Amino acid sequence: MPLSTGEKIGPYEIVAPLGAGGMGEVYRARDTRLDRDVAIKVVSQTLAKDPDRLRRFEQEARSVAALNHPNILGIHDIGTYQGAPYLVSELLEGETLREKLMNGALPARRAVEYALGIACGLAAAHDKGIIHRDLKPENVFITREGRVKILDFGLAKLVRPDPDTDTTQVTRDTVTQPGVVVGTVGYMSPEQVRGESIDGRSDIFSFGALLFEMLTGKRAFKKDTTAETMTAILREEPPELTETGWQGPLGLQRILARCLEKNVERRFQSASDLAFAIESLSGTGVTQKVAEPAKEKATWWPWAVGAAALALVAAGAWLWGRNSATRAQPKFTRLTYRKGFLSGARFAKGGETVVYSAQWEDQPMRIYTVRVEFPQSTRVDLPAGALLAISPGGDVEVAEDIVPHVNFASGTLAEAQLSGGTPRGQLNGVIAADYAPDGKSRAVSRIANQRVQLEYPIGKVIYSTSGYIDFVRISPDGQLVAFAEHPVYDDDRGWVAIVDQQGHHKQLTGEYPTLQGMAWSRMGKEVWYTASEASTDRLLYGVNLAGTKREILAAPYGMRIMDVSADGRVLVSSQDERSEIYGIDPVTKKERSGLEWFNGSGLGDITPDGKAIALSEWGGPAGPLYLVAYRKLDGSAPTQLGEGSTPRFSPDELTVAAPLLSMPPKVVVHPIGIGQSRRIAVGDLLQVTSVAWFPDGKHLLLHGAGEGQPLHTYQLDLESGKVQPVGTADFVGVAVASDGKRIAGRNGSRGAEVFDLATEKTQAIPGIDPRDSIDKWTEDGQALLVTVSTPLEGEVYRVDVTTGKRSLLQKVELAEKAGSVIPLKICYAEKSKTYAYTGRRILCSLYLVDGLE
Repeated sequence: MPLSTGEKIGPYEIVAPLGAGGMGEVYRARDTRLDRDVAIKVVSQTLAKDPDRLRRFEQEARSVAALNHPNILGIHDIGTYQGAPYLVSELLEGETLREKLMNGALPARRAVEYALGIACGLAAAHDKGIIHRDLKPENVFITREGRVKILDFGLAKLVRPDPDTDTTQVTRDTVTQPGVVVGTVGYMSPEQVRGESIDGRSDIFSFGALLFEMLTGKRAFKKDTTAETMTAILREEPPELTETGWQGPLGLQRILARCLEKNVERRFQSASDLAFAIESLSGTGVTQKVAEPAKEKATWWPWAVGAAALALVAAGAWLWGRNSATRAQPKFTRLTYRKGFLSGARFAKGGETVVYSAQWEDQPMRIYTVRVEFPQSTRVDLPAGALLAISPGGDVEVAEDIVPHVNFASGTLAEAQLSGGTPRGQLNGVIAADYAPDGKSRAVSRIANQRVQLEYPIGKVIYSTSGYIDFVRISPDGQLVAFAEHPVYDDDRGWVAIVDQQGHHKQLTGEYPTLQGMAWSRMGKEVWYTASEASTDRLLYGVNLAGTKREILAAPYGMRIMDVSADGRVLVSSQDERSEIYGIDPVTKKERSGLEWFNGSGLGDITPDGKAIALSEWGGPAGPLYLVAYRKLDGSAPTQLGEGSTPRFSPDELTVAAPLLSMPPKVVVHPIGIGQSRRIAVGDLLQVTSVAWFPDGKHLLLHGAGEGQPLHTYQLDLESGKVQPVGTADFVGVAVASDGKRIAGRNGSRGAEVFDLATEKTQAIPGIDPRDSIDKWTEDGQALLVTVSTPLEGEVYRVDVTTGKRSLLQKVELAEKAGSVIPLKICYAEKSKTYAYTGRRILCSLYLVDGLE
């Protein structure tokens, strides 16, 4: 509906037209009540007759008016004029980001500042449950003062929290439903292209496309036709920044790559995290203002002023670069030089001696000391064991009789003197421990009653979990305990948490795909930890008690923080982690090595004929949900099947099933050949650690747990999605017999049992030790394949479920033993009488780092 100059809409007097958009015309107007200039958007008469478009217009007004943020266009009023709704907003002077990009790429520093403003605006909107859905350069405005403003939330999709869960659900009156594609081609997320339900992470993908264009001057996904562009969004990756000739901070490439991940689980999970990453990269604080010179007439003196300003900018940049170049960098001093795994290290009193435990070469784990000024290690006269903690007075806590698990170890807690002697055993099943500042009280995490509990002081349980707790550290004031909480028992994914002596628990970070190592900062204001958001190469971070995190140190290798001294020096261990898979080549019949994929491969299953394996990969480019691959043992390249962990072949060997470590968890079924992968919900379960097939290929046996519950066994119907518990309360089943009626597993005391689905009764299995690993049933249904393994060797037995008779089927031994501290995983192929196995070696060096703040 065109309006004339001077025409009045309520208290607003039209001054001049500003432009037109998909939803109507925009005018400059004067607010006669408050004596200010405003912008008015009026819906066209054609659109005013469309109830859906009107609803979207009103939705825009309600959603944006609820926001009050400097990076979002402010809404002042809403009304109706001659049957058409109108919206009154602040009047902006400047130009859109699209207009700025007409001259090509932006300088890196300016692009970062604009990106930070956009991310902050999105974070504010997402916090209110508002998704933009159409983020593009036309919808980003740069004011004359350099302020970023996000425009047009007309396509915003409102979501609200479900009061009974931590997730969100689409409101019933949402205009755009799943299956309807809304947005602008070229900036859509993959899930938008597919017409799926979306959340704020879709905006993050669009933000990535916009950031790519700001940095390169080119669109991330630009093809000749709309269909080709949409296909590129689904299947292709934009070029690396360095491939476009761009030069700037390499950290931008990491941020950009995470934004443009096809899988929403691998992107930044919130715009707040994205803004934090950009702010950390810029190093300028939340300063989103970018001064731009006002346009002047073309006389000689602006050129002179401009030249002088340019000289000042150049001088400032030179000084900034000079100061950056001469700024003190962290100093690394290597303290160990032998080959093997280093489990823990602490500063002794005074800070000039370091105590550590390591498994060098093929020797057992021992305690050593090393002086800072000369890196010659001396073995302490103590029995084999791992260092857990050291007191201010020089007492040490060690773990003896170590039981290695997949990503941690437990043992008997014993106290000893550094001078040597016989340690005094005190507590079984201990994973981690620390002394309080008084040198007397201690905090421990230990395995008890099928759970892992945190005690401080010993005997007082202040927290427990069905996962596990590691890297326990007491704050310098003795009031808080920081620890790494891992929700899955056989995985090092997790988050940083704290708890006080009254049991008040707080999670400080989001979940990382890998988290190992922790210490309090020198002043006790932060918890320092080593974790990774993308691969096995962990970085050093700090997080304060409010949950604000920052990156402290990055290195081109994995590392683990061990300790922080009173004067701020830091002990870190470099970690070269190597997963190695071996198997019998079906052609040569000889053992073949090099069957791993990247640097985090884990064997999941082997086909009965011994010709192929299914493996999971958590290293390299795997991402937080890991990847599943199929690989033939003839040495041919692996085939990526999709996301998941610890895969198992179906009875017909045409698919694999695997837990999906999402939140909430799911089970994924991948076809090995053609076909579509399926994600299947698992009811109310909050974790699923393993799966096994029923012989009908229509049901899965799950090992998982609900909220506040211990691990248990469940049956999943793949067609209906129904999940129901199986077995007695303390039964954990792991393998289904070929008749589909019997399940082998463990009871709460680690005793081996068979549960009969028909009679719902259990029968003890003789001849299986608590440390034996039950793999699967033999084809005749009379026995179980059982593995007995250490980090250096392993054996596969056939154990008769009735008599307990054990028959040795296979024995394997690692040729290279240095750094192997995790039990071998062995899969035996009964038909071919062959095998495959995984070994994980972690080679470490200990460093002293000065200069970290």
